[in-house]
Amino acid sequence: MAQPTATLRVVAGDAVLLLERRFAADPERVWRAVSDPAELARWFPAAIDGDLRVGGHLRFTFSEDPADAGDGGEGQVTEFEPPRVFGFLWNRDALRFEVAPDGTEAGGTRFTLTHVAGGGALGRVAAAGTAHGWDTCLAALEDLLEGREPEAAPEAASDRLAAVERYVAEFGLDEGTAVTTPDGYVVSFTRDLLWTPLDDAWAALTGGGEVEAATAPPVGAVNDDVGAGPVTEADPPRVLEYTWTHEGAAAGTVRWELIHDPELGNRVELTQTVPEHLGSVLPTALAAWHTHLERYFAAVNGDVRGPWPRERAEELRGRYAARLG
Repeated sequence: MAQPTATLRVVAGDAVLLLERRFAADPERVWRAVSDPAELARWFPAAIDGDLRVGGHLRFTFSEDPADAGDGGEGQVTEFEPPRVFGFLWNRDALRFEVAPDGTEAGGTRFTLTHVAGGGALGRVAAAGTAHGWDTCLAALEDLLEGREPEAAPEAASDRLAAVERYVAEFGLDEGTAVTTPDGYVVSFTRDLLWTPLDDAWAALTGGGEVEAATAPPVGAVNDDVGAGPVTEADPPRVLEYTWTHEGAAAGTVRWELIHDPELGNRVELTQTVPEHLGSVLPTALAAWHTHLERYFAAVNGDVRGPWPRERAEELRGRYAARLG
């Protein structure tokens, strides 16, 4: 049976992912699989150790080395109602597993996983990778319930990229904004880089070469639709800023920032300042960076794409123009 994908909504500023699965196994069997630490270790992303009662302390471990116990952080049980509900905190996130009969004569189970991502707006930025991660975990849970061995081979990078890109588009995580400022506008995008090391993300942006002030910016940081002037700041592997030009004259700055977050992963924040008298270029700028960041995310994940996709950029320019009015 085809499984539904994750859904995303925002509640009180936090991203909430909801995933539902139907399993042929009965509810008692599913409850054991989602509450017994030994069974959780076979599908959940971290081993869980602790006191399974409301208020009980939990410890999460990724490494198999006993010396690294707790390297995944800590949490607390918030709900524990066998054989129906298991809720807990994991660092700044809240997870809830709900087990219920699926209402069929076969006696299967409806399983619902709710993940409230801490971090406010930044938790939403990481939602696509998180959703795909849960899809992978729940596939392993289904294997466990069906008595199958989980896939031994790691997921192909191309499959992972395609799955995350689908969620990025579905959740609207690729959309940019144009905010009015006293001097004009700021075009802004924030994109998750999953857990790509900053050095690798910087290399994808710069081609691995040296970047210095007053020189031309690297090809990976510019595109066909935003004129590029000299670099004004370079701080590898975190900051690259350069002047952008309009009709040959300096008009503002483009700034790339690569940011590490130990809990949410790494991300890129891109901004372009636009003076008030050039407000007409906003749809083009938004479309250009939307397209550019699609290609950059692919490159960071090993898929270096061909020439600038003019049709895609034009499609997005029309969409942003309609939104801006």
